[in-house]
Amino acid sequence: MRLWSVHPKYLDAAGLVALWREALLAREVIRGRTVGYRSHPQLQRFRECASPRSALNAYLDAIHAEAKARGYAFDSSKLGRVVTKLQLVLTRDQLNYEWRWLLHKLRQRAPARYRANQSVSAPEPHPLFVVVAGPVCAWERMRDESAA
Repeated sequence: MRLWSVHPKYLDAAGLVALWREALLAREVIRGRTVGYRSHPQLQRFRECASPRSALNAYLDAIHAEAKARGYAFDSSKLGRVVTKLQLVLTRDQLNYEWRWLLHKLRQRAPARYRANQSVSAPEPHPLFVVVAGPVCAWERMRDESAA
């Protein structure tokens, strides 16, 4: 499971579809409706906020908006109600780590999207997040930096 902190606009088609499905799964985990993934580290930041389900609904809403802008037909009936305008904290180093990891994946899987994103020096975060100074998050499972 990868719940990207970068804005969904940077993802290729396969990445956007995967993110939608994984975020829907994450919401089911938060609701207690799954057997697996209950202790997945990617969910820690959602669990730590005041309203985890609402945060995931806001997360999904931004993914859906990006899909709609691209002309994709993601099922809007799967969107939940966003009770409040939440913003979760995201550290700059976490965003940068994920950005390098995404570029690595795009280089292999979607060269055109990789080339389009390569010139971005300061990627935007997913709209749910506000960026602050800080290190890569403790919950992140770091990959080999030479690969990212």
